[in-house]
Amino acid sequence: MLSRTPMNSDSILRAPAHTHFDAIPAGWRTPLREVLDGEATRRLAAFLDARIAAGARVYPPRPFTALEGCDPGDVRVVILGQDPYHGPGQAHGLAFSVPDGVRPPPSLRNIFRELQREGFCAQIPSAGDLSRWARQGVLLWNAVLTVEEGQANRHAGKGWEAITDAVLDAVARDPSPKVFLLWGAHAQARRGRIDAAAGGRHCILAANHPSPLSARRPPVPFLGCGHFSKANAFLVGQGRAPVVWCL
Repeated sequence: MLSRTPMNSDSILRAPAHTHFDAIPAGWRTPLREVLDGEATRRLAAFLDARIAAGARVYPPRPFTALEGCDPGDVRVVILGQDPYHGPGQAHGLAFSVPDGVRPPPSLRNIFRELQREGFCAQIPSAGDLSRWARQGVLLWNAVLTVEEGQANRHAGKGWEAITDAVLDAVARDPSPKVFLLWGAHAQARRGRIDAAAGGRHCILAANHPSPLSARRPPVPFLGCGHFSKANAFLVGQGRAPVVWCL
């Protein structure tokens, strides 16, 4: 189960950063031990602490929420994003998801449009909390796990990528069949890494990012990609339960 620990009232990250790394679930600590003990993580923790000390509003309050409640072998689907939403109260540690009571951003609304088009829901959901997916083994992961208010991708290149790539490696190396959904160029840049770790045992589906800027553009528009149906078809074909995508 995902943690029910409440977020702090203003939904921002608190220092010291190392407490968040120390709280990574036990099932992930073995594959991540080397990178967590490495220079990239120390540099990242120092950067986060310095930004918070300087008064920056850093989101989300718990960066590793996506790892809660599942070990690498429990993951059935990986949806890879870039970095968290940068508006107040939006990010809560699950890629593309927002807490209940927060209006779904445009990319998430397009995800819901595709779910409706594929017949998984009769109407577009009004709430954007994807925790139900996470509880079914859908890893809602970002390449960078923190962001600053109003500054998309502000924390890229600060050390997160070493950790998030190590998680992708661990999931891809696990032999349980799973699906990787790579939406947009940023996610697709990890395809070679996933292929190398997976050895061809998993299903990798790629399409444009669901952002309104790209969702309908060629070469593979997100709207119409059919990824949710294709993911379930692969899982069932491999003897695994399908994901209940309807919220």
